[in-house]
Amino acid sequence: MHFKYFVLGASVLFAQASPSAAQTAAQSTSEHSVHEAVPAANTPLTLDQAVEKALAANPGLRAAALDVAIAGGMRRQSALFPNPELSFVREGTQRGTRTQTVQLSQVLELGGKRSARIRLADSEQRLAAGSLDAARIDLRGDVTIAYFDALAAQERVRLAQASLDVATKATMAAAKRVAAGRVSPVEQDRAGVAQASSRLEFVEAEAKATVALYKLAAYWGDTSPPQHSLFMPDLDLTPPPPLAELERGLAQAPRVRRARLQIEREQAQVGLDRVQRIPDVTLIVGSKKDDEIGRSQTVVGLSVPLPLFNRNQGALQASLARADKAQAEFDAERLRLHQALADAHQRAQLSREQVRSMREEILPAAQRVFDAAVTGFEAGKFGFLDVLDAQRTLLQIRTQYIQALYERYRAVADLGRLAGTGAAPENRTTP
Repeated sequence: MHFKYFVLGASVLFAQASPSAAQTAAQSTSEHSVHEAVPAANTPLTLDQAVEKALAANPGLRAAALDVAIAGGMRRQSALFPNPELSFVREGTQRGTRTQTVQLSQVLELGGKRSARIRLADSEQRLAAGSLDAARIDLRGDVTIAYFDALAAQERVRLAQASLDVATKATMAAAKRVAAGRVSPVEQDRAGVAQASSRLEFVEAEAKATVALYKLAAYWGDTSPPQHSLFMPDLDLTPPPPLAELERGLAQAPRVRRARLQIEREQAQVGLDRVQRIPDVTLIVGSKKDDEIGRSQTVVGLSVPLPLFNRNQGALQASLARADKAQAEFDAERLRLHQALADAHQRAQLSREQVRSMREEILPAAQRVFDAAVTGFEAGKFGFLDVLDAQRTLLQIRTQYIQALYERYRAVADLGRLAGTGAAPENRTTP
């Protein structure tokens, strides 16, 4: 009765994935590599470690940090005064009749141009720092989601491997029963079709897991997947804070602060363009030597441009429009964040109920159906197809449970990113 042993083994296999043994299955997943395609290391890669690696080596974040350094240099440059200009002029070529003039010119900025320029540089410096903060929060959220996507993909590989193992054993058992003349060859063909389908699902799951790991490693600049197993964080089914409470804190979210700083920057640009309409005065001091009369004369003068045509009116018009655009973008960003926050809050609530319902009701029921099908097959009440249908249903529900589980993780990560906390589940084994 080789097939009887197969059915008993399959029952044990799926019992390990049931809610009654969820703790054992989760601990096994967190302590060992889920598949040979992802080489395991002695130390698993936790979510916090993945985030720290990305914060330390992400190229995009380095670029944002360099923007801060660039803004610092521009702030230093904005405080500098215009350089004086030294000029030398010779009139005539014959000695005794020529004149030589040496003069020093200094531009005197009027209208508060220097202070306006400094205000603009200060606002750009604050904007660069705000953009860096927002980039850190976004990167933390992106890495968190990529980490959970990789965990979900690896879990699907494990389930696909379990399905392939069961289908392989079923095909072998069916072949033996056909050889013994106990069942029709059609049973063997059906088992073979199920095995081929499971093999395709396993290959597809492997490919998706590899892609997910490459995507995760790319956040810290690696072109190869991490050579570590991933650690399953704790499953937190605590209800999210009320949406109204999260919306009250949205005003301090990094993206909102960055949009507000952009408005300040454009307003500072308006101030600079407005004072640029005031012409500067150039002070000229020098000495003119006349060889013909044999004496030198002091040269003192002022140079003032006449603002007849260019009064910086076009630049001022453009900066005023950019300030209005920044305000409109701030309003749009705030509205978009409110919508995204409401969406993430709703997904967090929905996925929480899905996970709870599947863990407490649906998965145990599917396990009982599978156990009953196995028992009925042993008693001769059900056929082999009934066992396969029960097995397929259990695998589908288990896959849906994984999807709901990681939708919960992703929703929590989105809430942390939008609220500006960047919070992520703790790295403890799921109970």
